[in-house]
Amino acid sequence: MQEERGGKRTRGRRVEQIGVVASDKMEKTVVVRVDRLVKHPKYRRYVRRTSKFMAHNEKGATVGDKVRIVETRPLSRHKRWRVVEILQKAEK
Repeated sequence: MQEERGGKRTRGRRVEQIGVVASDKMEKTVVVRVDRLVKHPKYRRYVRRTSKFMAHNEKGATVGDKVRIVETRPLSRHKRWRVVEILQKAEK
């Protein structure tokens, strides 16, 4: 049985996330911030939760870019994601 993590997952598909590049200070790695809304159990209001993923960056994404990342095999100690496409470039 396939498990579901944050993103969409169906049989034979890779987990995808869409987020904003928070840091590009490493050579081929970016830190991607992914926001999601979670309903508070007591107050029944939606609260924004943030996760940060380190992703392999061959596309040349920079800080502020909106990117799509997919889960992949472990590339290093912290990297398990890779940038597939840049959806929107940051305004300079």
